Amino acid sequence: MSVKIRLQRHGSKGRPFFHIVVADSRARRDGKFIEKLGTYNPITNPATIDLNVDSAVKWLNNGAQPTDTARAILSYKGALYKKHLQGGVAKGAFDEAEAEKRFNAWVEAKEAKVQGKVEGLATAKSDAKKAALDAEAKVNEARIAAAAQAEADAKAAEEAANAPAEETTEGEAAAESTEENTEA
Repeated sequence: MSVKIRLQRHGSKGRPFFHIVVADSRARRDGKFIEKLGTYNPITNPATIDLNVDSAVKWLNNGAQPTDTARAILSYKGALYKKHLQGGVAKGAFDEAEAEKRFNAWVEAKEAKVQGKVEGLATAKSDAKKAALDAEAKVNEARIAAAAQAEADAKAAEEAANAPAEETTEGEAAAESTEENTEA
């Protein structure tokens, strides 16, 4: 019997969610499994992975073969590195305490890297929101300025239309007074 560490799909259409399981290679993808090792949610950014590393290492040592995606997830969470360190302990290169120290240092560095990405994404999102608000404010100012200019132009046109009429009435009055002066 060949045992695989693989993903079992859950979630709705277009919104996948996976369980990381140990299963017989002959079992259906979403069928019977031996043990659930964790979950994987690829929709979040960065992807959310919850994995029992010790159990995964136990299964890897027992000969379970991970699929390509499962191997990438195990590598990302450090299960393959922990297995590698346990091999060093078995060969006598270093002791168990040194292996744990190295693994914990690696985990801390990985968590810092992931946290940096999360903070970078949050900063980028807030910057994009601020830029959108600034652009909207510029558009609003331009719209207000254009409305004020159009209102000023309309008022000037109205005054210009009224001004010649007043000038002609003044001109007619002046012409009438000149006619009265010539008649007298």
